[in-house]
Amino acid sequence: MIDLHTHSLLSDGDLLPSELARRAEEKGIDVLAITDHVDTSNLDFVIPRLIYVCDELNKVMKIKLIPGCELTHIPPELISKLTTMAREIGARLIIVHGETFAEPVAKGTNIAALQSDIDILAHPGLLTRQEAELAKSRNIALEITARAGHSLTNGHVVKMAQSTDAKLILNSDAHQIKDIIDLSFAQGIARGAGIEDFNLLLANSQEIVDKVGSRK
Repeated sequence: MIDLHTHSLLSDGDLLPSELARRAEEKGIDVLAITDHVDTSNLDFVIPRLIYVCDELNKVMKIKLIPGCELTHIPPELISKLTTMAREIGARLIIVHGETFAEPVAKGTNIAALQSDIDILAHPGLLTRQEAELAKSRNIALEITARAGHSLTNGHVVKMAQSTDAKLILNSDAHQIKDIIDLSFAQGIARGAGIEDFNLLLANSQEIVDKVGSRK
């Protein structure tokens, strides 16, 4: 089980990174990315602390932790700039908070994110075919999610991705203890979105993990 989208109390999650890691480990998660929400105000504070705690925990825990960030509600015009900043600071995984149906994300966010150096476009909402094709051409994963609200368009995202052969992954977007999912729950979310072979999602997540490993 791989989960590449979670939040600690360094943004709006409930748990310290250490507790998030331990609870995820108990759920059977093998690789966990901690991707707290950032913008210009806190990017240079959050990322170094996640790098430090993940590196320390990786020395002693079985679970593999990846320090990342989620650029959230960023004006589309600033996404590329902040992505570059996050990479320079050392974020090993970068997510952009996509145009979810559940929140007033600025129109154009999906395209701007897919034109930037990111790894995952999270909960991209009513994704267009053009956006899915761009994700495919740039090898950026599109997320289906277990998170309430954001998950309303999972089926649509799967349809667009499958029609363009774009890569799909599944994440929890966990903020609280109750949000941390195990393999069985993840498989159920995938089936509900129209994906029977969960191993395809897992392989795509593993590809990201392997790519992230080369950035150390």
